[in-house]
Amino acid sequence: MGLMTELSKFGALPPDHCVPDVLALDLKVVFCGTALGRVSAQSKAYYAHPGNFFWRTLHAIGLTPELIAARDYLRVLDHGIGLTDLCKLHFGNDNELPSDAFDVSALRDKILKYQPKVLAFTSKTGAASYLCRPTGTIPLGFQPETIGATRICVLPSPSGQARIFWNQQAWQDLADAVS
Repeated sequence: MGLMTELSKFGALPPDHCVPDVLALDLKVVFCGTALGRVSAQSKAYYAHPGNFFWRTLHAIGLTPELIAARDYLRVLDHGIGLTDLCKLHFGNDNELPSDAFDVSALRDKILKYQPKVLAFTSKTGAASYLCRPTGTIPLGFQPETIGATRICVLPSPSGQARIFWNQQAWQDLADAVS
């Protein structure tokens, strides 16, 4: 394996570190993150930081029959799951991203094209940006808004940095609804 360029803590995402959307028709759920964190951008894989609960939680709540490694993220399609982010051009923590980094219209277009049963935001920040509501007013769980026939669900962030807000029950409720 060649030498890997070390990325800074946050910034513009180098083109060779982009992680493509994982989308297809008729998915049960598409998980939408805010943006890649530094470790995910460095690894070129979704939810790659070892402290992130994402992959363990998918398995624990029964959405995947085995634990999938972040580097094998394309395997989610085998389980009716898709992956995307609101911000594809920058990486870092939510508070480090430029205020205009979220491409809400591109996300809406993707969801209308692929029509998953549920779009699940993996952070209140991402959901607030999409729904144009203050973060503090958004409850966890299913929202009244839809994108076409796609229901919207808001989950607590699986990031280790958001551990204080972690609630696996919200994730389990989603799994129960799509299984």
